[in-house]
Amino acid sequence: MGPLHGLRVIEMASIGPGPFAGMLLADLGADVVRVEGRTSPVGIELGRRYDTMLRGRTAISLDLKKPANVATVLKLAAEADIFLEGWRPGVAERLGVGPAECLARNPRLIYGRMTGWGQQGPLASTPGHDINYLALSGALHMVGRPGGPPTPPLNFVGDFGGGGMLLGFGVLAALWERTRSGSGQVVDAAMVDGVSLLATTFAGLFAAGLWNNERGTNLVDGGAPYYDAYETADGRYFAIGAIENKFQDELYRLLALDDLIGKPLTKHQWPQVKERVAAAIRTRTREEWRQVFEGTDTCTSPVLTPNEAPLHPHNVARATFVNIDGITQPAPAPRFSRTFADLPSAPADCVPVDDVLKAWGVTADFESI
Repeated sequence: MGPLHGLRVIEMASIGPGPFAGMLLADLGADVVRVEGRTSPVGIELGRRYDTMLRGRTAISLDLKKPANVATVLKLAAEADIFLEGWRPGVAERLGVGPAECLARNPRLIYGRMTGWGQQGPLASTPGHDINYLALSGALHMVGRPGGPPTPPLNFVGDFGGGGMLLGFGVLAALWERTRSGSGQVVDAAMVDGVSLLATTFAGLFAAGLWNNERGTNLVDGGAPYYDAYETADGRYFAIGAIENKFQDELYRLLALDDLIGKPLTKHQWPQVKERVAAAIRTRTREEWRQVFEGTDTCTSPVLTPNEAPLHPHNVARATFVNIDGITQPAPAPRFSRTFADLPSAPADCVPVDDVLKAWGVTADFESI
């Protein structure tokens, strides 16, 4: 049933990190009810079946401009363990479902707030998206090729790693503290904070003089010849991450670059050696290199496309991807030795509000949309 079985969560509909946090909790067994308004949050219109982050939970429609519906949400909050909202600061308060209102009815409630800039600060009310939070945290500057512009790493870092996952971690930390104090609290999760936190190790590297501001010239940003993706003879790519000397030596042996074995490189040698590695990799196809590197200690992997990844033998063996209602998608994670979670249900249309009220033992008047 999952390690979070029995946990009740209210998720106010939003886009990006909010539903990702809701998915994480639902994946691990929490009973998550998503409250949607008259219109869906603005985003890419996928159709609900393809909006895979909505899997595993129940959705209801309530227009919070109607007082009866606000009262209904507050009654649900009184029975919940966690309340998630991803609006700009002040919106929840204006709607009547802010922390003060919810905690007054349920002092044990964990109220999780997901924003880009946080609840306070000069930019708190300013709109933004993943790329903006990466930019202001300094993280975006570090991603890209030498002499080229910063390259957005999709929206993995801000929305999902520094946003939704941080929010999920935060509300569960507050939930653990509640076991000692008996009291709920507000969790202020901001993507600019989360992205900055993800870059903690680079703060140390900068301070030590081991990282510079020129993109693509450092250890793990594609600057080192033994840490990059190289084009193969068939126009595909192979990833190399041989940071340690022993892995580099095995790599050079298999690339027939024997003169490099046992000779740690200085940084000024990187560009020349990188050209030699690139030339070597271009001599064979991705599949041929897979066969060469298979079973070796070289930290190498074929760069798979999204449709190839679910078919890789390792991913198949671990069931890293699952099929839900005909849509192949990542499986819930992490794994637990005892409390196995069921396969999440597919994203579903909104159910009658009465169904959720009855399941949660709540009696309330509401106005249907």
